[in-house]
Amino acid sequence: MKTPVYRALGAVSVVLGVVGAFLPLLPTTPFLILAAWFFARSHPEWEEKLLAHPSAGPAIRAWRDHGAIPRVAKQAAAVLLSISAVGGWFALPDVWRYVPAGIGVCVVLWMWSRPSV
Repeated sequence: MKTPVYRALGAVSVVLGVVGAFLPLLPTTPFLILAAWFFARSHPEWEEKLLAHPSAGPAIRAWRDHGAIPRVAKQAAAVLLSISAVGGWFALPDVWRYVPAGIGVCVVLWMWSRPSV
């Protein structure tokens, strides 16, 4: 029973990852890492295809093997989170102004605590 569910969840994760490549608020790599996890338990051939992908494969393997995030991804995420925090400061009502900055700080601190590749 788990195999078809894992395959379906892996396929949905791949679709979300591909959509995330074109939409700025939807992350790509976390969904592909999740898809690789699901496919490792349900369809090893599809997992191999993800791991062999020239641009996504190295990030998936780095996370899987070392819990590492590429330094360039950390820098890009920090810049984009900062832009979101500034935009939130100007666009949101007083009560919500600090939320994007607070979330951004938590995410950046967690990200930079991970090893780099």
